[in-house]
Amino acid sequence: MSELLSHINKDQIPEHVAIIMDGNGRWASKKKRPRIFGHKEGVASVREISEGAAELGIKYLTLYTFSTENWNRPELEISALMELLLRTIRNETKTLMKNGIRLKTIGQIEALPEKCYRELIEAQKVTKGNTRMDLILALSYSGRSEITDAVKSIAEKVRTGELDLDKISNETIDKHLYTKDIPDPELLIRTSGEYRMSNYLLWQSAYTELYFTDTLWPEFRKEQLYQAIIDYQGRERRFGKTSDQLKKTFSKI
Repeated sequence: MSELLSHINKDQIPEHVAIIMDGNGRWASKKKRPRIFGHKEGVASVREISEGAAELGIKYLTLYTFSTENWNRPELEISALMELLLRTIRNETKTLMKNGIRLKTIGQIEALPEKCYRELIEAQKVTKGNTRMDLILALSYSGRSEITDAVKSIAEKVRTGELDLDKISNETIDKHLYTKDIPDPELLIRTSGEYRMSNYLLWQSAYTELYFTDTLWPEFRKEQLYQAIIDYQGRERRFGKTSDQLKKTFSKI
């Protein structure tokens, strides 16, 4: 058993972990290989982290797989990424079933190539009965677009009289996001040494603990996940309160 794993408090596992998988291209450049080689190696990390998260008892794992901004990359790279996505879905569905993992997606997946879209829908149907963990792929995803779509939907309901303007609350917005059935992440991990959110889960991450590591995504494996969880468990989540207030709250439990 990993020494790091023995330091994790199984009673304080975050329910939802989100990850910005960054550094595939830089990893490939270091190896003097094409960028797509890095993306292929990154798939192995996805597999290992998904299994590791399920083993820890994490219930939701959301991976920033392809952003709306990524459509601006060179056409050749986009084509290769879509082909890789297609093969990965086909090859990994058995692994998801073996580990009791349910596949979900958030984002504007209708923008994906038809073959990718169909494979995603089929994989979600095949795995829908799994209950150990939800693996959520953020595909053709934008945090700002998500909020914009929610605002449009709410505005339409106000226009038609279905919703009272004065009744709009944070919970109203929550229910109109792509993640309406998913709890907010307690921990967000970003690899490769970058320190920004990159338009990812902007509304949902208001009180999320952020963890940044210099490790490039193809090198991020279970040990690195354990380190992030241990770091998370060493923090005090106050949600605007003081430490003394939290102590008093817990002393009453």
